[in-house]
Amino acid sequence: MSTEQRGKDARIGLIWAQTQQGGVIGRDGSMPWHVPEDMKHFAATTTGHPVVMGRRTWDSIPERFRPFSGRTNIVVTRQPGWEASGAVVVHSLEEGLRVAQESEGAERVWVIGGGELFEQALPLADVAMVTILDLDVDGDTFAPDLGADWQLGSVLPDDGGWLTSSTGVPYRIVEFRRN
Repeated sequence: MSTEQRGKDARIGLIWAQTQQGGVIGRDGSMPWHVPEDMKHFAATTTGHPVVMGRRTWDSIPERFRPFSGRTNIVVTRQPGWEASGAVVVHSLEEGLRVAQESEGAERVWVIGGGELFEQALPLADVAMVTILDLDVDGDTFAPDLGADWQLGSVLPDDGGWLTSSTGVPYRIVEFRRN
C-alpha cells in the first residue's frame, strides 16, 4: 500500500505505550511495566478492528490472552511455516494490511507493534494512540519518531496532568494525527 493509497482503503492507526523519557516500548521481549488501565484502553480502542503485529509482539503476549478476542489477529513474520493458533500469519506488512482490509471492522486497522513494524507502517498511518508513562526504565525497543507531519490531537487528562495507574505509575493517553 503506497502513501497515495492511504485514505482510499482502511485507515491505519498505530497504538503503543512508551516511557516519557527515551521512548522505551519494550525490553527483552516484553513491556517493562504493568499498567492495567493502558491494557483496558488498548482493548477498548482495538476491539472490533483487525490488529497487525510482528511475531515477537505475538510471542510477548501471554498465551491466555492470545489471540486477542473480538478482532482479527494478523502476525507478520519472515519465518516460513511459522504458525500462530487463532491468528492469520503473513510474511509482510503489505500482506497483513490486505488481509486486514478483508476483515470485520476494517474501516480502522491497528498496528500494535513492535518497533520494526511501527517504522514500516508509520508512512501509511493517520493516527497514533500513545500512552505516555512517567517512568524511567531501560529498554531495547523504542517508539517511532512521529516527526513534523504529526500534530497533537487529544490528551487524557485534558488538563495536561497525569492519571495514576492502580499500580502507581503516572500516565496519560495522547492522540496524534497526521497533518
